[in-house]
Amino acid sequence: MGELSKHQLLGNVAEQLIATYDYNNGDSPQQVRYSAPSLSHVIHAKDLLLDMIIPGKAGLIDSRCFSQATQSLAGVLKQIWGLLQPEIEKSLVYRWKGAAGVDEGAREEKGIDNITKNILADFFSSLLGIRELLLKDIEAAYRGDPAALSYAEVKLAYPGVEAIATHRLAHSLYLANVPLIPRMMSESAHSDTGVDIHPGAKIGQGFFIDHGTGVVIGETTVIGHNVKIYQGVTLGAKSFPLDENGHPIKHIKRHPTVGNNVVIYANATILGGDTVIGDNAVIGGNVFVTSSVAANTMASGKVREISEGL
Repeated sequence: MGELSKHQLLGNVAEQLIATYDYNNGDSPQQVRYSAPSLSHVIHAKDLLLDMIIPGKAGLIDSRCFSQATQSLAGVLKQIWGLLQPEIEKSLVYRWKGAAGVDEGAREEKGIDNITKNILADFFSSLLGIRELLLKDIEAAYRGDPAALSYAEVKLAYPGVEAIATHRLAHSLYLANVPLIPRMMSESAHSDTGVDIHPGAKIGQGFFIDHGTGVVIGETTVIGHNVKIYQGVTLGAKSFPLDENGHPIKHIKRHPTVGNNVVIYANATILGGDTVIGDNAVIGGNVFVTSSVAANTMASGKVREISEGL
């Protein structure tokens, strides 16, 4: 192929692609987004935050910052604030310009800069509470896995710890109704760990994901305290109720509720917003559950069977 024909080919491809782009202010698959949040900035902020709540996790913060060096640590927090502020400002317009917001008649909000600052102030104020939850998660992982020989191993090497740490950060922003960014954080952790936790899921303290690969936890899942799950577990939706246009209805409870002190073994699937797993229940491996399991019972077998009195 000669240089001229190559030039013509590439020019034709560019012209064809440009014809498919949508430059209006709507939200569509074709929309070109010049002002969408930067994925690289969000992930960098997330990694710095992981280092802040689990020192050494991402290896980005000098260990001397954690040795009573308040000013140094405050400087890192300032850096994270600087990374997140413009990205949150860019994301907030999706509250009313996103497809769901348009469908629901959301109205444009004014004073985005002040809204962003208030969101960040609340988020940074929540970091101590997030760290306290993470310490309980790390303790649960160490106590729950006989293969764990040190807390350092759990903190630095366990994918479940990284996944739940990222989730707790993303969940705080999700609760503040920040579009896009919580999901960008959670999907980054999903790529790194194989654990897919929607930032909307509510998860209690002392949560341990053993091995982690293939775990899926849906948006409206509620998980109690001291729950342990193994690889391949799905906490998902049984069905999607449709609106008058045949589209799935958003903002309804679609995923299970799991009580306290529950153990869910590998490759179990639990589906449905009305499905409740009672306190102290055990869900066996490869079990498919679409209805509630009483407290202090065990679900086992390929067809769900309940063994009373555990």
